[in-house]
Amino acid sequence: MIGLPLALAACTTTRAPIEPSINPFYLSMYGPVLGEPYQVAGVNLRQVDPKWWRQDVPYATGEKPGTLIVDTQAHYLYLVQEGGRAMRYGIGVGREEALQFKGNASIGRRAQWPTWTPTRSMIKREPDRYGPYAGGLPGGPTNPLGPRALYLYKNGRDTLFRIHGTTEPYTIGTNVSSGCIRLMNQDIIDLYGRVPTGTRVVVIS
Repeated sequence: MIGLPLALAACTTTRAPIEPSINPFYLSMYGPVLGEPYQVAGVNLRQVDPKWWRQDVPYATGEKPGTLIVDTQAHYLYLVQEGGRAMRYGIGVGREEALQFKGNASIGRRAQWPTWTPTRSMIKREPDRYGPYAGGLPGGPTNPLGPRALYLYKNGRDTLFRIHGTTEPYTIGTNVSSGCIRLMNQDIIDLYGRVPTGTRVVVIS
């Protein structure tokens, strides 16, 4: 009996918790993107809540198919489709820049691997961090706009509101320190391929 606890202890093993498997459909959706000028790495989906992953959902709206609806409070962007449905993307929202605009606009410009230039307010707020990039940062894997950007215009003028990718996919679903509306890079590439210049955009908050 004295040796019993030791014997039982010898029969036990310590196992690492088993993480739930991820559907291969999403692993493929958010895997590395090939054929780009720069590397687009796959997303570690264990860092992003599944509710922010791209999916086709029911969506009731009076807006016409093809319209983009950006819900900054819910952290979703919807591409309205036929039959009361929409393609829904999780987004990260800038704490200041993105919240300065709401209402109607249109996509006035589209860019692949765009140059990023911090706004004056960003440079004023954090001169040491953003000042060196006042002249612009060319597109590339470290560019905070990611591989694609959609520029919103109203009455022919740039609103300074952008829908773009991100180097920080784990921030999707949150209010981030700066920037406008960010999507995971695989999602902004997908969205870019679906919406032409002139697309109507409705920003609600």
